[in-house]
Amino acid sequence: MNFTSQTFDQIQQGASLTQRHTVTRDEVSLLALVSGEVNAFGPERDEANATAPVCEGVSAEALVHALLKRRLPGPGTVIVSHDLRFNGHVQVGDELLATLTVADKRPPDQLLIACTVHRGDTLILEGHMTVQAPAQAITVDQRDTPSVILRRNDVFGRLLQACEGLTPARCAVVHPCDADSLGGAIESARLGLIEPVLVGPSAKILAVAEAQGLDLTPYRLVDAPHSHAAAEAAVALARDGEVQSLMKGSLHTDELMGAVVNGATGLRTERRISHVFVLDVPAYPRMLLVTDAAINIAPTIQDKVHIVQNAIDLAQVLGVPTPKVAILAAVETVNPVMPATVDAAMLCKMADRGQITGGLIDGPLAFDNAVSLEAARTKGIVSPVAGQADILVVPNLEAGNMVAKQLQYLAGADSAGIVLGARVPIVLTSRADSVRTRLASAAVMQLLAQAQARARSVSGKAPAA
Repeated sequence: MNFTSQTFDQIQQGASLTQRHTVTRDEVSLLALVSGEVNAFGPERDEANATAPVCEGVSAEALVHALLKRRLPGPGTVIVSHDLRFNGHVQVGDELLATLTVADKRPPDQLLIACTVHRGDTLILEGHMTVQAPAQAITVDQRDTPSVILRRNDVFGRLLQACEGLTPARCAVVHPCDADSLGGAIESARLGLIEPVLVGPSAKILAVAEAQGLDLTPYRLVDAPHSHAAAEAAVALARDGEVQSLMKGSLHTDELMGAVVNGATGLRTERRISHVFVLDVPAYPRMLLVTDAAINIAPTIQDKVHIVQNAIDLAQVLGVPTPKVAILAAVETVNPVMPATVDAAMLCKMADRGQITGGLIDGPLAFDNAVSLEAARTKGIVSPVAGQADILVVPNLEAGNMVAKQLQYLAGADSAGIVLGARVPIVLTSRADSVRTRLASAAVMQLLAQAQARARSVSGKAPAA
């Protein structure tokens, strides 16, 4: 379909255009992405009908803009100003009826357009738009207009929804002495994800709170003179059962993890400590976990047993009953001169013998065969894991870091992160993390803390995080 604009002289006062449009999930996802909406698919989401509330009037206004730019006046239209009023929410699946009417012509080239958008009998949007009509007719082929290529799976929305109604996890926030780390913790508390215990230099924390307009009176503040002391104090709170989790603030990861892994006073268990990225990759139809990309530099085969088991246990907490685990390597066949392939074969056999439980494990698998059914079929790989992996286990930290960062920066993936294998789950935040990422990481941590509390009530013994 081609769109051809009308010039100022061609348009008559009183000219009108009416258009019906059904709101799609892709539109909501893209609007949320552009606006920074943390949870566009919120608590009222209806999985069966794929409906979800969005910001008031946003989709209705987008429809009006589209009609102005495509139909009346059409391509080349410049929006000068608008006076719009919104009433009510727009949901995926709603059928909207938009009407544009030329209310006034203002030479030499401006038009006052009256706009209304209805959903059934409900008036969603009304008001006026002032536009500048194109100086000459322009024709645009619809095939040249961009389509929505980012299609998220709403992984983080589902995680936040799963936390609704749960008791906030008591969380030691370690050295929250900058706006991002303190603000992220308070926002997580506001959403009911955590009950923060702020550990660090009291004067610095209070100064940051005052500068950001944050009220810390509802929260416990544990004074520690510097970042190293804050890490030790937070770990002691976890050892004593006063908190259920830890969250990194504005200190180096090495400082916090050094206190966590201390053999005498830390939080070690029989499990190897490992890190998992929880990813929502637009081009992949399910939640994807990548491990280990942050803790274990060159894990041994026994380390990898723990890394795999930690990830399986996490996936189950996050709602995947029997996760599919792909052990990554460069090729799909076992080659004695490629250690990653040998490790993969050993891990698969150990799973067969019950040394790793709870998941379906296969490897070695190259990345393409792990995530693409088409690639697996082309190479003749018959596997319940190939092409549909829930968990990617990487050979070493460098490979994991590259995989996770490439998915984030080239594939548009959202990511959250969690440290497992200690007595309590640990959120390692980064200065580059968005609010959405910080909240998603807190949600993962809350779900883990709740699972641990349930397991503790049954067995009387805390499992590894």
